[in-house]
Amino acid sequence: MKWGVIATGGIAQAVTADMLKVEGVTVLAVSSRDVTKAQAFAERFGIERAYGDYRDLLADPDVDVVYVATPHGQHHEVTLAALDAGKHVLCEKAFALTVADAEEMVERARSKNLFLMEAMWTRFNPLIRKVHEAVRNDEIGEVRMVRADFGFAHAFNPDDRLWAKEAGGGAMLDLGVYPVAFTHQLLGVPTHIRAHGSKVPTGVDAEAGILLAYDNGAHALLGCSLVAGIGCAATIVGTKGRIDIADPMFNATRATINGVEHTIEDEGYTHQIRAVEESVAGGLTEHPSITWANTLEVMRTLEEALRQLGVSYAETVK
Repeated sequence: MKWGVIATGGIAQAVTADMLKVEGVTVLAVSSRDVTKAQAFAERFGIERAYGDYRDLLADPDVDVVYVATPHGQHHEVTLAALDAGKHVLCEKAFALTVADAEEMVERARSKNLFLMEAMWTRFNPLIRKVHEAVRNDEIGEVRMVRADFGFAHAFNPDDRLWAKEAGGGAMLDLGVYPVAFTHQLLGVPTHIRAHGSKVPTGVDAEAGILLAYDNGAHALLGCSLVAGIGCAATIVGTKGRIDIADPMFNATRATINGVEHTIEDEGYTHQIRAVEESVAGGLTEHPSITWANTLEVMRTLEEALRQLGVSYAETVK
């Protein structure tokens, strides 16, 4: 399969570098609004074609799959255009700015019978898979509490994508998506959501503490922040034991399961890329480890938490 990469920022560079480590993957094309950036990116990674507009990349008949690495605010527009062009899509998280946008993206993929997946690479991490296997095998008993955080201090600049509302900035969509998705995978959809935090002048959230509660009494205490270095670790506590995942939880390399330490080498995004390749080759439209329903459920939790913080991206959606 031949890939096209849309955008040339830091995440695009990291994922593209790992794509090239996966046997059989060809990164054929890249696009940027600044064609010189696309050309520099292409030269760096040995990519054959560079475009100054993502629409030109999507018009390339040789591109099979596109990786959407734009800021969140452009995911909806670019993903719909890619699907309309007949391309399979791997779209960065957070999947969209609103639930409505995410639902439209899923319905478009369904109608076109094309593969679409949110790039939640954590779900394909081998150590995270081992953690979930331990939970399924009742090694820690019934899960009663999850604690997960992701945060660092980032200087406020209204033009920075992390703070700009039109780009989908804010702590929740960029960082909070990880602990929320992690909890959903363990405990499912919460019955109660409570969020508390602060905002900055651009109207996005700077930090949040989130309580996800379940009718059986289980709960998750989650944090995300762009103003404080709260770290990125996670703990799962069950009736018979516990699991601690060391920082960085989103790309776990070390975890302790009932006192026994497990480690792996950092293999980055390679597992996620293989998952896309195998799914497309197998004629799937969604991956069983991160289905469209999973993505939409997480988006609904994020949107409700943001609503409680007084943040809405609805007015930024065209």
